[in-house]
Amino acid sequence: MSTLLLRNASLVVTMDEQRREIQDGAVLIRDNVIEAVGPTSDLPTQADRIINLRGKMVLPGMVNTHHHLYQTLTRCLPSTQNAPLFSWLQTLYPIWAKLKPEAVYVSALVGLAELVLSGCTTTVDQLYLFPNGVRIEDELRAAQELGVRFHPCRGSMSLGESEGGLPPDEVVEDEGSILADCRRVIEAHHDPDPYSMCRIMIAPCSPFSVTTQLLRSSRELAQSYGVQCHTHLAETLDEEEFCQEKYGRRPVQYMADVGWLGDDVSYAHGIHLADEEMKLLAETDTGVAHCPTSNMRLGSGIAPVMRMREIGVKVGLAVDGSASNDSSHMLNEARMALLLQRVKHGPTALSARQVLEMATLGGAAVLGRDDIGTVATGKAADLIAIDLNRIEYSGAGDIVAAPVFCGPVSVELSIIDGRVLVEGGRLVGLDLDSVLRRHSEIASQMRG
Repeated sequence: MSTLLLRNASLVVTMDEQRREIQDGAVLIRDNVIEAVGPTSDLPTQADRIINLRGKMVLPGMVNTHHHLYQTLTRCLPSTQNAPLFSWLQTLYPIWAKLKPEAVYVSALVGLAELVLSGCTTTVDQLYLFPNGVRIEDELRAAQELGVRFHPCRGSMSLGESEGGLPPDEVVEDEGSILADCRRVIEAHHDPDPYSMCRIMIAPCSPFSVTTQLLRSSRELAQSYGVQCHTHLAETLDEEEFCQEKYGRRPVQYMADVGWLGDDVSYAHGIHLADEEMKLLAETDTGVAHCPTSNMRLGSGIAPVMRMREIGVKVGLAVDGSASNDSSHMLNEARMALLLQRVKHGPTALSARQVLEMATLGGAAVLGRDDIGTVATGKAADLIAIDLNRIEYSGAGDIVAAPVFCGPVSVELSIIDGRVLVEGGRLVGLDLDSVLRRHSEIASQMRG
């Protein structure tokens, strides 16, 4: 058993039940679990490795509740910069149809590296296209190599244009094949144990890209294995119109009809929700992944985060795909979440601490995990440290709020599952330059 001791941190923001903020704080890690947290003077002075964090602030690692890592290959395309969701998707589907296994692997490395450098330690990813031999293992390999705590979603699309759906027929799959592969992926990779590094989720893409039968079958399969379900919902008014025309229901009502409510279900976006629908989400403990930057980028709307939090809906934070964000920066996402709610509700809306809570505890709750999201004894050793002696924070009077209010930064230190992934602001053990070169080559080939 090995020990790692973090000492002399200017502040340790625990997000524990008491919301302690410990000055001159320390954290003792044994293997992959936090063993002790407190003032430096109260903790041991010896360990197998000691890291001095004077001038640094420690926070829990952040939890990203929705992403599409493959989209790092199609950032900021001229044809998509001013498009709403449906035309944005219709432009990108033919490009994404060119995905190959290497493309998924390399794009996942890039997106995960960006997340880790920006403070994320656990991420969901929804992969819903499987052309040219692509398998979910292509992105899972990247997460395992980096050491990121991962919730890969076996996504799917089965409702092509010829059947009234949005995606072209060339990118949809046969429903029998989808369900068979979902079973295979769960049985091969899902780990339900505490401190698990991989938990599979089942994630039909959206009401406008899968059939009602696939939604029902996917839910039944997931429940039989005890895994979580995830999908896009209530993102745009176009989606709402689609559901009312095709199914005679608003999106949430439609999902309720097919059994998609519960503490093991989460929706990405949740923008266009009526009050009674939000109350239904709260009553059923259904979670929402809030994607503020993507929602602004596509002009989709402002999610009612204040109301959801008020009535008890579980809300986590998410960067969404890198073609609709167009980045994977968790600290920036926290900043956007705060600012966007203030546009709608004024300067007393969300506080910096509430947003950081959404990014940590909130995300853990959406994923049904009680072993991450806090710096506390017995929790997974997932934490980050931010250098306070930098130009972005110069003059800041509240150092806890600074990462939210001030300019987004990269973390100085990131530890996931007790392993140091970022030190001195740089990724450990990854030749990022060569990965980026290959990533650019693949992106160019797909655009061409």
